[in-house]
Amino acid sequence: MSNKLKIFNDPIYGFITIPNALIFDLIEHRYFQRLRRISQMGLSYLVYPGAHHTRFHHALGCMHLMQKTVNVLRFKGVSISDDEENALYIAILLHDIGHGPFSHAMEHSIVNGVSHESISLRFMEKMNEEFNASLTLAIAVFKGDYPRKFMYQLISSQLDMDRADYLKRDSFYTGVAEGNINSERIITMLNVVDDELVIEEKGIYSVEKFLVARRLMYWQVYLHKTSLVAEQLLMRMLKRAKELTNKGIELKASSALSYFLQNEISLDNFNDTTLEIFSKLDDYDIISAMKEWQSHDDFVLRNLSDMIINRDLLKIKLKNKKIRREALEKHTQKLIEKYQISKEEASYFVFMGDISNQAYQLETQHINILHKSGKIEDIVKASDQLNLKALSKTVTKYYICYPKDKM
Repeated sequence: MSNKLKIFNDPIYGFITIPNALIFDLIEHRYFQRLRRISQMGLSYLVYPGAHHTRFHHALGCMHLMQKTVNVLRFKGVSISDDEENALYIAILLHDIGHGPFSHAMEHSIVNGVSHESISLRFMEKMNEEFNASLTLAIAVFKGDYPRKFMYQLISSQLDMDRADYLKRDSFYTGVAEGNINSERIITMLNVVDDELVIEEKGIYSVEKFLVARRLMYWQVYLHKTSLVAEQLLMRMLKRAKELTNKGIELKASSALSYFLQNEISLDNFNDTTLEIFSKLDDYDIISAMKEWQSHDDFVLRNLSDMIINRDLLKIKLKNKKIRREALEKHTQKLIEKYQISKEEASYFVFMGDISNQAYQLETQHINILHKSGKIEDIVKASDQLNLKALSKTVTKYYICYPKDKM
């Protein structure tokens, strides 16, 4: 038997330990190893050259923070059994295992309404069969079916281990210092009252900083206009590839990518075969396909692939007000005349949309502060920071994309 209590060296937290042999075997599993080939931030490296970290990094970081959390909560007298502890580690380790290439582009282009969460669940259920039902409790926690609500909140809420890791990690790899939150301090301030997660009063400033950091990271990094246009081009390129395949045009692509181009995949027919093929799909399939498609006869596919590969993207303008349709029509007409293409083809290069950013959702879930008196109230009420209320408002911006003159 090989030694399964290995240590990972993480640039952010230092050494991360693997708590037990089962977790080690899950990390070793090919489904999980695939996350080494899925970038955490899609095409953001076209803006921030350092952002080449992967979902694999992130999942291990989340597990590390969860280990710290379990220790803190137990120290404060919250009872967490060994089985529950293990379920928390497994659920957070595998929470992102269903992500497709470049993280989100897949969900909006070559599969119909299949979210990465639902694929994560399929992977977990499949692994549960292989590991003699040892993931059953973790799956219940992941789905929110387990009666202890705080355990689900640690996996998925407005202050979960997922966010606690990705804000810190993404700010580190992009070099955007504004996102650097003190996740260790936030974890130290966690507590549980009536099976719900709360933050002790003295952690209030760390939570304020966390929410502000989240807002800044969304505008500066996740919704950065160049990342936005690159992701749009990627989705449109995959959509075009699927259209051409449906018309019987054969495209050079890996067998895994070809399967998703040739078949209409939705939640209803996402079976074991589909899952197996999906598990072979990663960023490299998409990149190698784009390199092939750069020389394809189809005007749309060729140009979209070329733009992404050579980072010669569309022009994008962000506005606070809705953009008038005339602007869209003007750019569309210009493109049609220049290249003698159809309106439908032009629509791949001229389009508009909107993005919104809400750092804190007051309506759906709360971050609750526990006062010394025992009173519990929402962070927005508990805080003397006026801008927290503003952070719970949705801010929407509108964008228009069109080719630069030299296309």
